[in-house]
Amino acid sequence: MYYDLLMVHSFVRWLVIATLVFTVLRSAVGVRKRLSFSSIDRNTILLTTIVFLVQVALGVWLYFISPMVEYFMLNFKVAVHQREPRFFGMEHITMMCVAALVIIVGAIRVTGRRTDHEKFKTALYCFGAVLFIVLISIPWGFPPLVNRPLLRWY
Repeated sequence: MYYDLLMVHSFVRWLVIATLVFTVLRSAVGVRKRLSFSSIDRNTILLTTIVFLVQVALGVWLYFISPMVEYFMLNFKVAVHQREPRFFGMEHITMMCVAALVIIVGAIRVTGRRTDHEKFKTALYCFGAVLFIVLISIPWGFPPLVNRPLLRWY
């Protein structure tokens, strides 16, 4: 079950990135061209938020069954000085939970704004911040960072 969940988590990562990039680009265009904030924009923000929160839920589930996290918890004094166990046991989940808070607050703040320009601007800043946090917190496949494949297969 662990490996299956890891594969799903790895796949959904790309959906998260794609929806975040789309939302940020659409918001940037909306700010620049002073577009009307339409139902498509509302639905884009909603979809991006849902996809991200599903990914966070999968990640939290994975966190509790991960052998790497188990090692980190059982050997904290040693593991906190090791890059990979510390990344998965502490850094990755912390940053993704911060991103989850930002995306929730951002989605709520967008709906509370009065003008279309303010809605696009809020979405651009909040979802842009989430995209930045996600991109720096993913275990990409290049050294010297934590090395993981870009997509997992059976």
